[in-house]
Amino acid sequence: MTQKPAFICMKVSLILLFLQLLQPAFSQYNFTQADALLQQHQQQLGNNVVALVYKNGKLVYQKEMGGFNSNTPARIASCSKWLTAALVMTFVEEGKLNLDDKVGKYLPIFDTYGKSYITVRQCLSHLSGIAADKPGLLSFIKISRYSTLEVEVNDFASKNEIEAKPGSAFRYSAVGLNIAGRILEVISKKPFDRLMTDRIFKPLGMKNSSFASEKAVNPSGGATSTAADYMNFLTMILNKGMFNGKRLLSEASIAEMQQSRTHGLSITYTPAAGEGFEYGYGEWVQEKDAAGNSTVVSSPGLFGTWPLVDMGRQYASIIFVKTLLNEQRKDVYLQLKQAFDAAMK
Repeated sequence: MTQKPAFICMKVSLILLFLQLLQPAFSQYNFTQADALLQQHQQQLGNNVVALVYKNGKLVYQKEMGGFNSNTPARIASCSKWLTAALVMTFVEEGKLNLDDKVGKYLPIFDTYGKSYITVRQCLSHLSGIAADKPGLLSFIKISRYSTLEVEVNDFASKNEIEAKPGSAFRYSAVGLNIAGRILEVISKKPFDRLMTDRIFKPLGMKNSSFASEKAVNPSGGATSTAADYMNFLTMILNKGMFNGKRLLSEASIAEMQQSRTHGLSITYTPAAGEGFEYGYGEWVQEKDAAGNSTVVSSPGLFGTWPLVDMGRQYASIIFVKTLLNEQRKDVYLQLKQAFDAAMK
């Protein structure tokens, strides 16, 4: 009669021991500060918010608020630029495009209007020197009126003046990345949105993401995605081009994208979200180490979504919303970044 209770006690003890061993895995990161910030600023962020943090091969934080969840699609505006830069690099790796190629090589209309000497590299880093409208709702609406990407880019060549020597001044706009997107269409003889689906979205399992549009596709700001989908892209960046054991981009391409191209250059225009940062290809350089290497890169969008990769602390995060980003909200995102950093310690 005494053996059965003893066996039960031993079994219970083993279960408790097992749970104690598991406990550090679940309590490894303390996101109490991030939770408090999200609760405090939920209304300011538009009420519908998803926050995800990925580290060590898995999501370590997931917060869904309001009517949003990780699979809710929304327009991501300038977060699209990071995707477009990555797509360009797939062509570079295949030898179909060189970053130092002149745009006139693929788009003869730039020869016609004396702008052929602008390079693909300069387009990816907003150093084309072409004048442009400031990003915002008005420019977003203007772009949406074009019937095709070709028509829009032809307008850049024929109607927009050169305001600075290419490579000498930074002007954040839709011009450069959309020129690069059009070049990919010419090289491949395929529409931009199909290229993105075949080369980026499908390999990364981004099933709810698209650049599809009733009118002109917009490589700079026309993507729709979800927090979960975009996190797949971020994990690929964090893992230096690898996703689920397969290589999408080389380590060299990831490093090329992350290298600052604007250090010491004059700034013609930068949005509030990017003030104080430098720029690589389709992404902001938020932080650098003592040697000048990029350690934190991001690509915030007009509608408020802020994806980020921290190579130093080895994590990726995204705050996914769909209301307009403003200067005050940038402070909230930077506070959340500090909270995530603190949780990683």
